[in-house]
Amino acid sequence: MTAELVRGQNHPLSQARLEIRVSAGTPIVAAAALSDETGRIHGVEWVAHPGAPTRPGLEVSRQAAADHRLAVDLDALPEAVHRVGVLLALPAGGAGPLRFGAVAAPFVAVTGLDGGEIASYTLTGLDSESAVVALELYRRQGAWKVRAVGQGYAGGLAELLTDQGLPQAGQLAGSIDEAVSQGLARSVQAPPPRTAGGDRSRRTAAPALGPDQGGTAPQPGPAPPMSPYRGQTPGGPGQSGPQPSACPGTAPDPSVSQSSAPAPGGPINYSHPGRQNAAPPPPPPTAPPAAPGQPARPVAGDATGWSMEERLYNQVWGMFEDLARTTAAYRSAVDFAESRMDKELEQVLSDPRSRLGGQGDAAREAARARHAQLVAQAREALDRDLSQLTAEADVVEPALPPAYARWDNPVWHAYRPPMEIPMALRLGDLHLPEAEGIRIPMLVRLPLERGLWIDSGRTGSSDGSFTDSHAMGRLAMETAVAHAARLLAVHPAGEFTVNVIDPAGSGAQPLAPLVRTGVLAAPPALGAAGVADVLERLTQRVDLVQMAVRGGAADSLPPGFDTSQQLLIVNDFPHGFDDRAVNQLRYLADEGPAFGVHLMMVADRAESSGYGPLLDPLWRSLLRLTPVSDDHLADPWVGHAWTYEPSLVPPGSQVLQQVLSQVAAARTKYL
Repeated sequence: MTAELVRGQNHPLSQARLEIRVSAGTPIVAAAALSDETGRIHGVEWVAHPGAPTRPGLEVSRQAAADHRLAVDLDALPEAVHRVGVLLALPAGGAGPLRFGAVAAPFVAVTGLDGGEIASYTLTGLDSESAVVALELYRRQGAWKVRAVGQGYAGGLAELLTDQGLPQAGQLAGSIDEAVSQGLARSVQAPPPRTAGGDRSRRTAAPALGPDQGGTAPQPGPAPPMSPYRGQTPGGPGQSGPQPSACPGTAPDPSVSQSSAPAPGGPINYSHPGRQNAAPPPPPPTAPPAAPGQPARPVAGDATGWSMEERLYNQVWGMFEDLARTTAAYRSAVDFAESRMDKELEQVLSDPRSRLGGQGDAAREAARARHAQLVAQAREALDRDLSQLTAEADVVEPALPPAYARWDNPVWHAYRPPMEIPMALRLGDLHLPEAEGIRIPMLVRLPLERGLWIDSGRTGSSDGSFTDSHAMGRLAMETAVAHAARLLAVHPAGEFTVNVIDPAGSGAQPLAPLVRTGVLAAPPALGAAGVADVLERLTQRVDLVQMAVRGGAADSLPPGFDTSQQLLIVNDFPHGFDDRAVNQLRYLADEGPAFGVHLMMVADRAESSGYGPLLDPLWRSLLRLTPVSDDHLADPWVGHAWTYEPSLVPPGSQVLQQVLSQVAAARTKYL
């Protein structure tokens, strides 16, 4: 049960990895300060803020926003740290409000990795303050607790940090303001007002980076997921960017936090939500009531989340978990039935008196009958669960946004380049042999943390069909083009760039849609010279961004530097690659994703065997996909081998050409 704290109240924390969610009616700056047992901050390196968003065990937002999510790993904090203060401040020098008394009372919640809310606190009673210590996580006798503080400062961050014993308080406060104003952190507009008043929604969701976080280091959140669906984890150093929000012209999402509109000439009431008189925000969509004795009819978007996109993402993840669990239960029941029958038959055979005659036959028939009964009961339960999942898939699939939708979804016919980067991207479908009719979208979080490997070396598929090597190579390249087109389509104009290395020119035909529409950064690189040129340019880019980020000077990149995410498609590897090029490719695979360069290999691993074990780390670092259905995605969570189906454009469809034309037109306007 969630503990709703009041000022000064504390609550024990049973988890080390936490997420702190902050919601306000206006963009605010979130920071976190580490301090010793006496509450003293030892230096600027003990404060995580938009200019330096990561510290050991901490990560905060890189920008001012109305909603924040801060990641905390208490076990990763230095031994000298006994307190973690969550600091909130209004951006200085902006056009927004200058005191917290003029905005809705900020709401802060501490959640676990499963999204379950542990404690929450609404900061009421603020007036002239422009900075406030909202919460404090503190260590007491080896255990951690959270305390609602709510201590405000009219002098802003400088006064707050000075009060906590930081000698460089004024200098640090100035650098935070500068980071926000210079665009190191991109401001997110406050949510539009709601017609009906009320407190913000406090629905929780599965662990995820928030709409204001691009991430700068491996998250102190959950360990890399073991399921094939969650094969990607978000974020990486230097990969900031806006996350999902409602697009202009669309209706505001009821679950997004929004400030109440004050009555003309009247006072603003920001009382505790437990005592507020206004109506609560509208709940997520609910299904019509089901008939008595029948399961509830599913509805798209009924999972938890702060936006419809996040709710759909969590609903798809829930469908994956449900299918995995119900299939695992069925397989376990069948295994139990078989082991029980084997044991009973063994007992019959071990008794010489029952080996012959009708008594033994009757015992064997009874054992087989019990086995059939147990299997039938397990299948009945499986079919019941699959029926519910099928009904849910039927309503969820048509409601998915373009980033989550199949290429044959009608949503692509109304495609327009987005204004924000989505939470995730669909790379295909997953299914199990017990549920052939149910396809679960395989979504990976953005920005990509791992490169992709489209395996062109398989000559057979899970359905028993075979494809010759030439056709497989072409199909693999078409799969890569479909993935690249989707990545281009879901990013705002100018924020994603595609580079291609095709040394022998064998991918000219599959690459034609990208070349013809002009969405590539340059024509595909040919020959060894082209390979060396592209790899050298992208390697230098990673080096430059890496030095800037690690040196705390991300705002000092050369004028005109292209800050967009880069995707490198490599076809026909290792043709045209020498030893230097191979080492550069490995470097991009290892370091590139953290600094905005992503790799997509279209290759047959066997063809690179001449390099020996040198390239084994490269293949292991990439997420392997296939251009045909294949059951290669292992799920150690429940022991399944999921069958993966690539997301391909339907034969004869012009949707890819139409989408890429829209991307090219938007890029022209952007430039």
